[in-house]
Amino acid sequence: MNQASFYHPAQTMPIVTNARWAEKHLLRLMLAMVDTVAIGAGFMLAYLLRFEANIQVFYQPAESPLPFYSYLVFWLIPLWLVVFGLFRLYDFEILFGGTWEYAKVFNACTFSMMLVIVASFLYPDLIIARAWLLLSWVLNTFNLILGRFLFRRVIYFFRQRGRFLTSVLIVGANEEGIAVAEQFCAAPTCGVWIAGFVDNKAAEGTEVVNKLRNLGKVEDLPSLIRRHGIQEVIVASSALSREQLLDIFQTYGNSGQLTLRLSSGLFEIITTGMQVRDIGSVPLLRLNKVRLTGLEVLLKTILDYSVALLGLIALAPLFLLIAASIKLDSKGPVFHLRKVMGVGGKTFYAFKFRSMYVNADEIIKENEDLFNAFQVGFKLKDDPRVTRVGRLLRRTSLDEMPQLVNVLRGEMSLIGPRMITKEEHKRYGKWKLNLHTVKPGITGLWQVSGRSDVSYEERITLDMHYIRNYSIWLDLQILFQTIPKVILGTGAY
Repeated sequence: MNQASFYHPAQTMPIVTNARWAEKHLLRLMLAMVDTVAIGAGFMLAYLLRFEANIQVFYQPAESPLPFYSYLVFWLIPLWLVVFGLFRLYDFEILFGGTWEYAKVFNACTFSMMLVIVASFLYPDLIIARAWLLLSWVLNTFNLILGRFLFRRVIYFFRQRGRFLTSVLIVGANEEGIAVAEQFCAAPTCGVWIAGFVDNKAAEGTEVVNKLRNLGKVEDLPSLIRRHGIQEVIVASSALSREQLLDIFQTYGNSGQLTLRLSSGLFEIITTGMQVRDIGSVPLLRLNKVRLTGLEVLLKTILDYSVALLGLIALAPLFLLIAASIKLDSKGPVFHLRKVMGVGGKTFYAFKFRSMYVNADEIIKENEDLFNAFQVGFKLKDDPRVTRVGRLLRRTSLDEMPQLVNVLRGEMSLIGPRMITKEEHKRYGKWKLNLHTVKPGITGLWQVSGRSDVSYEERITLDMHYIRNYSIWLDLQILFQTIPKVILGTGAY
């Protein structure tokens, strides 16, 4: 698999030219309807559980006047929608992006329910069953997150077919501008359609990357924006002089017709995201030290620990059999401890079942051709250092299973980029800092994309793609794709 395989399948003009704003309003209306149904269903189910099923959370009897709760819900639904608006949950800067949208849904539901609780204290005649309040809060939060998750999948489906796209023009066809374009092309569900580049150094009509061309010079921006119906202009800051940047921001910074965005100039290390803080009225950027935060960390941790713990329990008898086979096959310890790099560049020992002879280093140094081949990709197809049992372990990936212990120790993740040694680290070049932002994984994109048949450069590309485009759904996809790859032994040696 190469980098081109991640590109958007077609860079054609989106089917939204004169009706973009109408589509945005339509999306908001559709989302508000989804939220309304989710909220109404949550309140109704809470009523049925509390009064019809007689679930008494606080062991306090309560009457079930259906007209009263129907009237209450009639006013609570618009209250929920107003609070959602105040929490910017209909703002396109938040919608259809990362997990922060779901976190905001949780916060908005909690705030709305707190308003109801406060009102019940201020008005003693407003008697509401506490169990109904608790059930409503839980069910509404679940329904709203589920509804928005499913609605997002629908939007992704239409985005891949040219609908609900934002037309973008990239100013700067240098390395940074190209990297920004490649990232957008690698994520076809992000909702970006790239019209092309604007750059003074490249000739007009020159293909820059992935069939995207330079449309003209910086001076041509006004006409290009009108001609292509541009909604957003992204400026690669490293491609322009300070005077050019100031001129563009003075012209378009306060424009009500389009959004102007600035790439940081440090595209290689912004996978972690950045925070802006004013110190002495000076806006300064601070890079996050890790790629995953908040809800993403929680979901990934739950997945890692639950699967690792169950896996170790289920595989314990097999581990004993493997240990005995290794001892009978060749001299040496059962486990091999490999010193690798983790989050923040810290090193740790990754556990593996020993699959090589104890004098492996001497064996490979005796053959200059094999040694040179190993230095290229750090893998050998017919490796004389591997034992008979080791070949079976490698083909089935069972040699990696002790790394479940590393997962429980918080050093590794089930899914992530390849673990590498300090010697390999320098081969990642300008991307090496990205590896410090996430835990290495037992499996990952490289595993499901060909394993050892993938070239070293392609492995780096796959690792960077995973880090930049992480989601819990990508983890689950890779996890389930790993199973048939392991069973078939594809690319393993």
